[in-house]
Amino acid sequence: MEIAVYNSKGNKTKRTVSLDDSIFNVEPNDHAIYLDVKQYLANQRQGTHKSKERNEIHGSTRKLVKQKGSGGARKGSIKNPLFRGGGRVFGPEPRDYSFKLNKKAKRVARISALSQKAKANSITVLEDFNFENPKTKNYVELLGNFEMTGKKTLLVTNSDDKNIVLSARNLKGAKVTSVNSLNTYDIMNASNLLLSESSIKAIETILLNTNTSES
Repeated sequence: MEIAVYNSKGNKTKRTVSLDDSIFNVEPNDHAIYLDVKQYLANQRQGTHKSKERNEIHGSTRKLVKQKGSGGARKGSIKNPLFRGGGRVFGPEPRDYSFKLNKKAKRVARISALSQKAKANSITVLEDFNFENPKTKNYVELLGNFEMTGKKTLLVTNSDDKNIVLSARNLKGAKVTSVNSLNTYDIMNASNLLLSESSIKAIETILLNTNTSES
């Protein structure tokens, strides 16, 4: 698949790049995408939720009223879950939400997500660029050149560029990531995918090399 290369001004250059069909032109596996996104979101959860059960409530265990003869239901201690301030029945406990997903499944999910974006014509290739200083204005201007202001965008660079990252981090919906940190959730969450020219070969190297460690 051939795709035009743009400069940071939003103008087409005379060059094109070839996107590997085994990554950008496959039949997407929706279930693999679902599993990878589910794992990503699960790993973000702290799992520190906690409520006290009746054995953890401080209070008297004295029987409130006699067992029979009151005309009402029998009542035990003040820590009864039916009373205000009592313990909670089957409340949440701290837990780990993360789960294992095979590397091959994560690789298929990432390839499927990239293929979906390619088929939707939502991928733009930029020639490599950088900012001299971290300025939000520079990144706003970049998005404006491609008529993507206010849209969810993901810029993928070959390496961590601090000035670009800092320029984009205050913009809602704009995210910058490196090839090594690229994940299925970020790809699917973005409306438009911006790939730096040098990042394409790096993506292909990672996803085509089955022995490469994947997060």
